[in-house]
Amino acid sequence: MKGDYQELVDEISALVGVPATLENRDFRLIAFGAHDSDDDLVMDPVRTRSILTRKSSPGVRAWFEGFGITRATGPVRIPASPDAGVFRGRICLPVRHRGMVLGYVWLLDDSATGPGASRLAAAMDVTQRIGDLLAEDVKADADLARELRAVLTAEHGWERDMALAALRTALGPSGDGLHTVVCVAPWPGEEPPARAVPGTAALCTLPLDAPFPAAAPATAPGVPRARPGGATSVLALLVRLRSADGMSAVAAAAGRLCGSAGPGATAGAASPRRGLAELPGAWQEAAGAARAARARPALGPVADWADIGAYRLLTRLPPGCDPAVAPLLAPAHADLASTAESYLDHAGQAGRTAAALGIHRQTLYYRLSRIEHLTGLDLARGEDRLLLHMALKAARL
Repeated sequence: MKGDYQELVDEISALVGVPATLENRDFRLIAFGAHDSDDDLVMDPVRTRSILTRKSSPGVRAWFEGFGITRATGPVRIPASPDAGVFRGRICLPVRHRGMVLGYVWLLDDSATGPGASRLAAAMDVTQRIGDLLAEDVKADADLARELRAVLTAEHGWERDMALAALRTALGPSGDGLHTVVCVAPWPGEEPPARAVPGTAALCTLPLDAPFPAAAPATAPGVPRARPGGATSVLALLVRLRSADGMSAVAAAAGRLCGSAGPGATAGAASPRRGLAELPGAWQEAAGAARAARARPALGPVADWADIGAYRLLTRLPPGCDPAVAPLLAPAHADLASTAESYLDHAGQAGRTAAALGIHRQTLYYRLSRIEHLTGLDLARGEDRLLLHMALKAARL
């Protein structure tokens, strides 16, 4: 499909005699036409940014949309605006399908030698074919999102088997290849186009509570709120891999998605798998890694399931808090809970713990005695330490 877009963009470039660029309605690059020229101005900053970063800046987008391109049915000439970062004029050819704008073809405009009305009319005919392709892609993305969501939310048994069969059919032969699953949480707004994330076979949004249960009180030390920023969704992605060591590209893409999602967003990636049979388990890994990155910022913003250590076990625990540790998580005892966690993180070494907390050793011993009194646990016993440490880490999730 990408080759079809490229051929159509090259056709427009040849028709109008200037380089053409195709972006979707979210100003994400789809294809661009090559143009032989000795004029360095052909590659102006806006076009260069679009090609290199695959998208336009918010300022550029606002300037272009101010000329009514979302409503236009024919070519729109847009003047340069250095203040908006647009140093050369543009001609926008809106790409529509059944009255809905799905993208834009951009032409660099020189009013003296730019394309005339007849050439622009011929280019608009080509945009009709581009619109048909984009509409097919939008429908395909929606179908794949529906099938992926069904797999990740279906119960065990025949429902899940049917959902997996439907997704495998929708993906075709590529469904049997090597994949990983990525979770980005929280995710605001609508699902992005799958083609906006390199290698993505399918993506969908899911309720935030599914992988991020609100198991711990928000006042517990270090525990984030259940819905940061008021978001109610997470983003799930099924990403194709060329090889098992191709996770660095996945992490880079997930990091960009975290940036798009806003402050506090984290991502997790599952271990690579071949085929779709283990897709639900891979989703649990990805969601667990994202939860771990949120609980322990040093792991994020993008965490790999293989790298989160003890959190692989902690994320499998059911929601809830051990009754012995629950009193320690009350807001009034936040200092004690932080002290206990630091003490256990430092393997019970009083000197290192006191130094990390910036307190005297005697103050540390006093707090430890209060912790034992509140919980009924004996910090000299290995099993009691293990229980307390697990409960404090689980509370962060």
